[in-house]
Amino acid sequence: MRRYIILTLATILFGIGCDTQQNMTPSTVLPPPPPPLPPLVDKLDKPENIILLIGDGMGLTQITAGMYTQGNRTELERIKCIGLQKTYADNDVVTDSAASATAFACGVKTYNTAIGMDRDTLPVKSILKFAQDNNMSTGLIATSTIVHATPACFFSNNKYRRNYEEIAADMVGSDVDFFVGGGKKYFERRTIDDRNLIDELKKDGYVISDFAQKDIVDITPALDKKFGYLTADTDPIPVSGGRDYLIPASELGLEYLDAKSADNGFFIMIEGSQIDWGGHSNLLDYVVSEFMEYDKVIGMALDFADKDGKTLVVVTADHETGGLAIQPGSTMDSLEAAFTTTKHSGTMVPVFAYGPGAENFQGIYENTEIFEKLKNLLPSETK
Repeated sequence: MRRYIILTLATILFGIGCDTQQNMTPSTVLPPPPPPLPPLVDKLDKPENIILLIGDGMGLTQITAGMYTQGNRTELERIKCIGLQKTYADNDVVTDSAASATAFACGVKTYNTAIGMDRDTLPVKSILKFAQDNNMSTGLIATSTIVHATPACFFSNNKYRRNYEEIAADMVGSDVDFFVGGGKKYFERRTIDDRNLIDELKKDGYVISDFAQKDIVDITPALDKKFGYLTADTDPIPVSGGRDYLIPASELGLEYLDAKSADNGFFIMIEGSQIDWGGHSNLLDYVVSEFMEYDKVIGMALDFADKDGKTLVVVTADHETGGLAIQPGSTMDSLEAAFTTTKHSGTMVPVFAYGPGAENFQGIYENTEIFEKLKNLLPSETK
């Protein structure tokens, strides 16, 4: 009898959960679900500043490995609005950095190796350019060369990502207020022409410095000048090898753009480029050390947003690299890792958003939607 009563109660309870409202008494009718969020937030809820943080190759396992290694904590845990983006390119399920960066920088799916070009090799306008249309100050920082795929998609349009000298030439006239990254030789020791782009940038109102002249921690850029700092002749070295500019450059960039922007706000993209390089090399220590440095930048951006109250921070990746898995037998002090490839994988990657407009980044969506969401959150919907 007791078993019969329990089964009867269970049937009634589960029946109520699945039945339609017409069989419920008024006291048991559930409240209607909240309405979906509008695709475009009200102007009062829009951010004044946007910080876009791209961890190249930073999939969920890279985040997890870095989190466990640094005491089971990451700055990303401060963020509550989380989504997933689909990373595939127009011509391949597995994207490269150029196609994925073009997607979230310019809003179009394109072929692998394209820099700010659509599938028909026509140039497309980036979110950085739309920000400039809104009189926002703009910045780019990378632990790769500044002409590498991800940063390049924000200021350049080129059919092929390895045309580094052509991409460097696009920095002239780009009006990017603040940029930091490697690749000095592509600006001054060129093979495709005899131009000295550093001299041209100086004539265009820039103060240009580099690793051989002065450490970036000793520089205070003048607000009436644009600023560029080249951190290496070609690719910067890993953080484990002594690279130390990302954190001070990020701090300097936020301070400079915040002061320069007055009431118009700023847009900055900061890339942790070499998380990807660790994945390509199948070296867990390389991946983890790069993530741990980048996590400090994430924390800095979140602290800035907390203090400022009008800054949106978006953290994501262009793709996952290495097909990384944490294996049985791992401890937080000693991870056993396995890589399935030395290339990229096709898995979705997380999107974290914090600050005004962050709720727009929840859910699962195409990587091109990151561009659309950011564009809709600019001070005015510039077309």
